[in-house]
Amino acid sequence: MILTIGHSNHEFSTLVGLLQQNEVTAVADVRSVPVSRFTPQFNRVPLEHGLHEAGMKYVFLGKELGARTEDTTCYVDGQVQYGRLAQTPGFMSGIDRLTKGARTERIAIMCAEGEPLDCHRTVLVAQVLAERGVTISHIHGNGRIESHTAAMERLMAKFGLAEDELFRTPAERLKEALSRQESRIAYVKDEFRADKATEA
Repeated sequence: MILTIGHSNHEFSTLVGLLQQNEVTAVADVRSVPVSRFTPQFNRVPLEHGLHEAGMKYVFLGKELGARTEDTTCYVDGQVQYGRLAQTPGFMSGIDRLTKGARTERIAIMCAEGEPLDCHRTVLVAQVLAERGVTISHIHGNGRIESHTAAMERLMAKFGLAEDELFRTPAERLKEALSRQESRIAYVKDEFRADKATEA
């Protein structure tokens, strides 16, 4: 079992409370840039210090599992392609570290977005883990726990893909829903866009 959580604009004590309610012992930070101008309590140094004070471990995995990869082969027209990112050695190493760590710790993957579906921790990281057979649940800001299966059903419903279809399996409909959400939320690096390159 691995959990996910978004720090959103919570007070630090609220985040710690949500983690403690779910018996989390270690937080894996998957933000590419672990700094927030609006919520400085979640900058890497104070976050790590505060979690340690609360009896939790902290590990930064933003280099391996962050959404803003520096690998230029993962971009198409300036936007990160999750399928490509998931195949990089760094990403696979990060996934391996999570699965191994989950044998001895109760881990929460942490990023910024409060809504799980609006974050790569769910659409990319959790989905890859789920495909490997890992049980995933998402902690919402109000304390509600949502299974990854339920989150994916909610994602399909968002795009009108929840109903059974004659010619497409649920897996095919989920793949489309994930792709459509990826195009909405995946990081865009302007200087890698084709029109920008043409202008230059």
